[in-house]
Formats: sequence, C-alpha cells, structure tokens
Amino acid sequence: MSVGVALLGLAVLILIHEAGHFFVARAVGMSPRKFYLGFPPAIAKIRRKGIEYGLGAIPLGGYVKIPGMHRPAPVDVDRYFGRPLNERPELSGRIGHLRQLFASGDVDGARPVLDALDEDLARGGLSPGATRDAGRGVRELRDALGADAYWRQRTWKKIAVIFAGPATNLVFAIALFAVLLMQDAYQVGIRLQADPARNVSSTIESVVEGTPAEAAGLRSRDRIVAVDGDPVTPRQLLDRIEASEGRPLTLTVVRQGERVRVGPLSARRRPGLSAPAAIGRSLDVTWRVTTAVGGFFPRLVRGEGREEVSSPLGITQASSQAYDRGLEEFLFILGLISLSLALLNLLPLLPLDGGHITFSVIEGLRGRAVGREVYERASAVGIVLVLMLFFIGLSNDVGRLSGG
Repeated sequence: MSVGVALLGLAVLILIHEAGHFFVARAVGMSPRKFYLGFPPAIAKIRRKGIEYGLGAIPLGGYVKIPGMHRPAPVDVDRYFGRPLNERPELSGRIGHLRQLFASGDVDGARPVLDALDEDLARGGLSPGATRDAGRGVRELRDALGADAYWRQRTWKKIAVIFAGPATNLVFAIALFAVLLMQDAYQVGIRLQADPARNVSSTIESVVEGTPAEAAGLRSRDRIVAVDGDPVTPRQLLDRIEASEGRPLTLTVVRQGERVRVGPLSARRRPGLSAPAAIGRSLDVTWRVTTAVGGFFPRLVRGEGREEVSSPLGITQASSQAYDRGLEEFLFILGLISLSLALLNLLPLLPLDGGHITFSVIEGLRGRAVGREVYERASAVGIVLVLMLFFIGLSNDVGRLSGG
C-alpha cells in the first residue's frame, strides 16, 4: 500500500506541474491541444472543447501540448511530407513551395499553400503510414501558423507559461511545509533504522538526549515489538505514538535477545506555529534546500556526490518508507520532492523548462527566433545530460535495493 501511496504522491506533483503550464497558457491566450499524465501510448483519453485529456502508458511524467513551440522550418516539411512525396511525386510543387516559404521566413504566405496541399492530400492515393504522416504534418503546421502559436507570443508570455510549471511545484512545497509546521505533533525522540534496501524497521537507530524516549529508558538497537502489549509494525508504532496525545505508553522491546518492558513513555507535544511564523520557517527551509541543490551540481562536475543522485525508483522507495514512518514525514518528503522537481526543471538545459526560458530570453534580446538547428543541438546535449543523471541515480538505487 505504501508504494501505491508514494506513486500517487508523485502523480499529484506531476499533475500540478503540468496544470501550471496549462492554466497560464490559457490565461495568456494560448490554447493547449493536449493535457496528459504520463507519456503515450494513451491508456485512456477524452476530448473536451478542443483539448485532449489523457492518461499515458509510460508513467514517467506528463506533458501539456502547446501549439507552435517553434517557428515552422523546412525541416518540418521534410519530416512530415517525405513519405507522401515519395508515393505521390506530383505533390512536389506544393511541398517545395511550402519548404521555400519557411526557408525565407514568409510564414504568413505559407497558410494558403498548406491549405491547398491539404486539399491535394485529401484526394487519397497514399499508404496508411504516409496518410498518418501527412495528416499529422498538416495539423502541426496549422498549429504553428496560428495566432496562438507559442513562438509568436511576446517574451513575457512565453516565460510565464514555461515558468508556471516549476513555480507551481515551488508554491506547493512552501505551502505544504507551512501546513505541517502549523500542526501540533507528538514526539518521543527516537529515530528508526533502515535496512540495506532502505526499508524502515522497528529497531531504534538513535535516542535524542533530553527526550521522553531517553527518560523512559529506551536505547539504540532496541527493537520495539509491542505497544501496551499489542504487536506493532513500524508504521503502527508511529501511529500509536501520535494517537496517544501524551497518554503514557508501555513498550515491549527486544534488547540483546531478551524481551524487556519499557515505560511509561509519554509523547511530548510540539505545538504548531502560527501561520506567519510557519510561512517564514517554510521559506527558510526552501531556501536551505535550494542552496544545497545549487551546490550539488558543481560538486557533481568535480566527481563528488554521485551517490546522492536518485532515479524515480529511488524517489518512490524513499516516499514509501516515509509513509511507513508516518503521514507527516511522508508529506514532508513529498514537499522536498516537489521542490527538487521545480529546481531540476529550472536548469538551463533543453528540453527542461529552464532551457525554454533561456532560449525565450535570448530570442527576446535578439529580436528574432533562434535557428531550429541550434534548438535541436542544444536539446540533444540536454537529453544526454539528463539521461546521465537518470542512469547514475538508477545504478545507485539498484545497488541500495540489492544491498550493495
């Protein structure tokens, strides 16, 4: 169950990230075509008011399809109409004209030519594969030529739409930290161990000085097996402590092979902060995590900190273990993941959000679009770097799960 809750938490973070892009795009006059949780192929989809909402089969993220992310270029014509042209050479006039218009930058003149090409394609004579390519090409280029195309927008609108995704994750993290800090909590002052696969156990790793746990006589390496005589799992143990609200408890522990009763143990109430104080503390936590993440990448370049990288597998595992330790810790870890997702996406690398923001600023300063070949080369570099991080994290997580 804990793994399912962890996956649901990650899905929520992805959903709010994409919702940020989606709603800001609509607010500034762009009309998203798709809103997906997960990547294709689609498991389920529905269309409402011209927008396709769907659930993808690959649960590694999500996306919002905004029309015309790039200015149309000759390479788009080659990509979509190569097979149709091979099967129907008489289309060469229209296709060649469209390619020439894009090469010269006459995107407004390209619209009637695209419409005429669509009429020619509608006469048939193409294989199913070529028909799919042609249909997709017409749709994509019409979107790119439309007034709501992303590349046509003013710089501030483009930045607002792209920044909205990470910003939503950032705000969510700050709000979640603040809500947790406002809650009363009951603590006893113990930290539970984790095994080599990072599963939470009932064995005490450490006892904090001056806490109820120390006063009751708990020791590190004690394994708690029962509360008030009832056997408990690690999750049940923490739930019982929280639910006690300070009522004395008697614990049964295994110490050096013998069962020992320890108690009474009365959890100490930690009063929640006021809303202003909680927000202030939340911002402080956010800043500390941000500076730590900012210092991580220079260390990684120097060959340090490789073991700190995690893949989605490790993130899910950590979230699951946090849930086993209690809802409050799970929500705190979820806030950290949301914050990390925001910071990672703001790296100035395509295809990450930070890369799109960087190129939007460059284009705004230049007063014209960056060439498509530059985008493609930058995206290739960015994808390689992101994949490197993914595989480093995956190797770390597999090593931890195998006990290595």
